[in-house]
Amino acid sequence: MRGKLLPLAGLYLVQGLPYGLQSGLLPLLLRARGFSLTRVGLAKALYAPWLLKLAWAPLVDARGSTRVWLTCSTAGLGLVCGLLAGLPPPGAGQAGVPAAVAGLLLLLNLGAAVQDVALDALAVQLLEPAELGPGNTVQVVAYKLGAALAGGALLALLPTLSWTRLFLLLAASYWLAAALAWAAPALRRLPRPPPSEQRPHTVHFLRAVLAVPGTLWTAGFVLTYKLGEQGASSLFPLLLLDRGVSAPELGLWNGVGAMVCSIAGSSLGGTLLAKHWELLPLLKLVLRLRLGGLACQTALLFHLDALGASLGPGTILRGAALLSLCLQHFLGGLVTTATFTGMMRCSQLAPRALQATHYSLLATLELLGKLLLGALAGALADGLGPHPCFSLLLVLSALPLVYLGLAPSTLL
Repeated sequence: MRGKLLPLAGLYLVQGLPYGLQSGLLPLLLRARGFSLTRVGLAKALYAPWLLKLAWAPLVDARGSTRVWLTCSTAGLGLVCGLLAGLPPPGAGQAGVPAAVAGLLLLLNLGAAVQDVALDALAVQLLEPAELGPGNTVQVVAYKLGAALAGGALLALLPTLSWTRLFLLLAASYWLAAALAWAAPALRRLPRPPPSEQRPHTVHFLRAVLAVPGTLWTAGFVLTYKLGEQGASSLFPLLLLDRGVSAPELGLWNGVGAMVCSIAGSSLGGTLLAKHWELLPLLKLVLRLRLGGLACQTALLFHLDALGASLGPGTILRGAALLSLCLQHFLGGLVTTATFTGMMRCSQLAPRALQATHYSLLATLELLGKLLLGALAGALADGLGPHPCFSLLLVLSALPLVYLGLAPSTLL
């Protein structure tokens, strides 16, 4: 199994680089060079290719092997980074990101999204059912580390490296990963799809994907399982900031602490699944614990506002609030690994010629579910008030527990 997990870890690590680059490094770089907050926010439009993965996932299924797609898309990412290294960085006084830089960053996201489709399809084909827990731990943890590396470590090194050297380093990383994708023995042993396994006619394509056992239930679950958690994780740190917790302290606990706890939770999830824990009981347990944690955060907010309690330095309430952030990220990492295992288990039931498209459908819905409440949480809090908003998030967190009772036997 190690021969499979090591190359997957390296490939998922570089897959996380574009997200960290554009969620952590690019906004701070643009703001430091004098760009308005509106202009910085508009750079999020460069993520658009990630929401359109279903447009090219059928091509990955129908044309060539996933290993070839993975190698070519990863090498292409290295080429785009090499071209970015040859351009001047966005400068102060500019109305926006230069068109050439914006175009290449959009191309970088397009290549990363294609790589994501190919790598997920390859993992579905490569991993045996007993290897799905450790495999999805590698997927989640390596991706998060790649995002943290690009969004944090490279940002710290930017004054030393410069824009040009930064993208040359990224280009070299992608080319090494492309060589790994092509040469790794475990990936070279993947069989090609049999000639009889052809892509269905376009008219019946979506019907064939949705007809895979358990697809509709899994699609509903991945769309809703993060609603309450994502809204709370976006909103709770801001409410603590309003109540006196300092920004540097929140950065430490909700940044470094949250990442460490999330990775620990993901690792524990993979370990438990590898120890033959059943997926459904594990999800039920973790979702109940997550619901309890969110209930504690909601009660804490009511207590602070009703009694006028303080979150001053050294108080028990301050420590409880900050620890609750880490606990929720730990449970979030655990439930993410378990959910991704269920997604991959469902995609393995699809015909081989549909697996890339099938997993891309589930992954896109999972992303939409996370973005939905994360984006709307602030508006809900402003419109309803923090207390009704957290009460609503609490109800939303309970819905996946009810939904689990309808799980099909094929996924248990």
